[in-house]
Amino acid sequence: MTRTYDEIAGAIRYIAAHFDEQPDLATLAREAGLSESHFQRTFSEAVGISPKRFTELVTRNHARQLLARGNSLLDATYASGLSSPSRLQDLFVKLDGLTPAQIRRLGEGLTIQWGAFQTLLGATAAAWTGQGICRLVFGEAAQPAAFEQHLRSDWPAARLQRDDAAMAQRMAPALMGDARLPVHVRGTNFQVQVWQALLSIAEGALTTYGSIAHLIGRPSASRAVGNAVGDNPVSVLIPCHRVIRESGVLGGYAWGLERKLLLLGREWQKLAA
Repeated sequence: MTRTYDEIAGAIRYIAAHFDEQPDLATLAREAGLSESHFQRTFSEAVGISPKRFTELVTRNHARQLLARGNSLLDATYASGLSSPSRLQDLFVKLDGLTPAQIRRLGEGLTIQWGAFQTLLGATAAAWTGQGICRLVFGEAAQPAAFEQHLRSDWPAARLQRDDAAMAQRMAPALMGDARLPVHVRGTNFQVQVWQALLSIAEGALTTYGSIAHLIGRPSASRAVGNAVGDNPVSVLIPCHRVIRESGVLGGYAWGLERKLLLLGREWQKLAA
C-alpha cells in the first residue's frame, strides 16, 4: 500500500496544483513515473475512480466555490481551465445532475439554521434546513468560519442563521442515541444508494464495504462504496461508523478512530443493558 501511495501521491499533488490546465493521462503518468496503462490501473484501484474523474471532481469543486462567491459563469469557467461555459455546464450535469445556474440557486427560499457547540464527541457543528439536518461535522471541520464557508458553497442562495444554543439542543438527543432526526442531503444516485444502505444497518451491528456493494447490486464497487461512505455529510445520523474493513479491522473514520470507537461502544453497551 505504501508503494501504491508513493506511486500516485505525486500525481494527486499535480492535479491539485494544475487542475486548471486539465492535465491528460500522459502528463499524470509522466509525473508518477509510470506507463499510462499502469498509472491508470494503479490510480483507479487506489482511489476508486479514474484519474480523469478525479480531475473532473477537483475542477467541479473549485468552480462551485467560485460560483458560491458570486463569480460569473464565464469567470468560473476560465478559472477552472475549461474552454467554454458549455464545458462547465456539461461537467456539472455529469457529476451533479444540475446546471451551474441551478447550483447557484440551491437553497433559494431556504433559511438554514446552524450552530457550533461542544458535545461528547468534542467540537461539533450542524445545520438544519427545516426539512432535516444537511451537515454534521466534528473536530477541525466544526470551526465556525470553515463550517459556514462550506454551507455557503453547498447552499449558495440560502439565508444562513447562526444559533449555537438552539442547534445544540436540537442535536443533543440524536447524538446521545436517544432519538432520530430527519436528514436533508444531496448526492449522486450512487452515493444516495450507499447512504440508504447505511441507514439499514441496525444499531450496534457492523458491516463491510463489500457487503454494502453487494446490497446495492454493485458487488465489484467496494472501493467506490468506501468513497461514498467518506462523502457522507451527516455522520452519526447516517451511521458510517458501523462500516469496517473486510479483514474485520475497524479501520479509519473521517472524524477519528476514537470517535468511531466511542459511538460503537455506546451502542454495544445499550444493547447489553
